[in-house]
Amino acid sequence: MAANPMTQFEVYRIGPEIKVGAFDISFTNASLFMVVSSLAILIIFNFGSKKNSLLPTKIQLLTELSYTFVSKMISDTAGSKAKPYFSLIFSLFMFVLFCNMFGMIPYTFTVTSHIIVTFVLAAFIFIGVTIIGFIKHGFGYLKLFVPSGVPVVLLPLIVIIEIISYLSRPISLSVRLFANMMAGHTMMKVFGGFVISLGVVGGWLPLSFSVALTGLEILVAFLQAYVFAILTCIYLNDALNLHH
Repeated sequence: MAANPMTQFEVYRIGPEIKVGAFDISFTNASLFMVVSSLAILIIFNFGSKKNSLLPTKIQLLTELSYTFVSKMISDTAGSKAKPYFSLIFSLFMFVLFCNMFGMIPYTFTVTSHIIVTFVLAAFIFIGVTIIGFIKHGFGYLKLFVPSGVPVVLLPLIVIIEIISYLSRPISLSVRLFANMMAGHTMMKVFGGFVISLGVVGGWLPLSFSVALTGLEILVAFLQAYVFAILTCIYLNDALNLHH
């Protein structure tokens, strides 16, 4: 009998139980892979930036391409005013990307397949961007909810729609990442179960699907990190430039 495909998303404690009041802050498998992803980023970019030779190593080339890619993304979506926030966008992009990619390795854990992780990241972005908007424009930031050129009759309705749309940003941002990662990994597990159940003779078709799905999931892992980062840039653009 094939294993339950949802067991791969179970969070379990590693080490002793740690509680602060009613809150359980024990170290879990999710915590482990967040730490592993963060350390991997630090190690790779530390080695990649140590020697800036004219003939770059593979790690140096990777770090330079990553830097250029994110820098261009910020310039194209948020403009020059967003350059001071490069470190934030870059860190978010790399963290989500590495968490997604580590989740592709067998017997690991996909951190971004849990809504609580993606929602906390999205809420952090939402709160941060809102604070930046009010710091830059004061209460003038509320003009974001009043699009120019709208007839007075429709203005109350449009303002309500704009406010709902703005407040739903952390939900849509977090659900998009969580749903894509969970759905992809569930499908991979299901097809993997079919391969085991059907054996060598009958399992070649689901095996072919599994291989194709793995390649697609790697692409999705990158695209979801990119979408998460570029939407952050778009939200930051609204806060800095007050496009309405």
